[in-house]
Amino acid sequence: MSKTKIPNSAFVYPMPMTLIGAEVDGKPNFLAAAWVTRCHPNPPMILAALGKMHHTNRGIRQHREFSVCVPSIDLLQQVDYAGLVSGARTDKSGLFESFSGELKHAPMAKACPVAMECRLVQTVELAVEELFIGEIVSAYADETCLTDGKPDIKKLNPFMLTMPDNRYWAVGEELARAWSAGKGLAGR
Repeated sequence: MSKTKIPNSAFVYPMPMTLIGAEVDGKPNFLAAAWVTRCHPNPPMILAALGKMHHTNRGIRQHREFSVCVPSIDLLQQVDYAGLVSGARTDKSGLFESFSGELKHAPMAKACPVAMECRLVQTVELAVEELFIGEIVSAYADETCLTDGKPDIKKLNPFMLTMPDNRYWAVGEELARAWSAGKGLAGR
């Protein structure tokens, strides 16, 4: 099969949509973000790549705390709006009812089925992005989205973002068990 060279910015791999929460000027502020990934197992850490111009970043830098909330598809419109407007010009504190856990400056969106509060461990400065690496201090989930005490992706009903086409996608069907599907090739 031949390959066609495409722009190196054509990264169409789906990314999970999240809300990044931080307290800014004494109010909860939420930003839609998809450049988020787990980056360390023990202690559990998560990385959020946010453009330097975002209002939310100021709260993260000031308090060294933030949240990562996983919205379901029924919150798509509110999540998209949270990414369309800046908290510097629009008060987004009423967009989502927020709650706090152990950390006082990491507001979490109550409507999201899963939310994690994080303590900032490190910030990596890139040309136009700031990579915030946070230790997950506590995680919270709606009981209705759990199976055997663990988050169930079908019950969570999260959505993804692809770029550069800028589209949201639902999660598809389970294909196989990880670290198991390839065992049939062992010994080849």
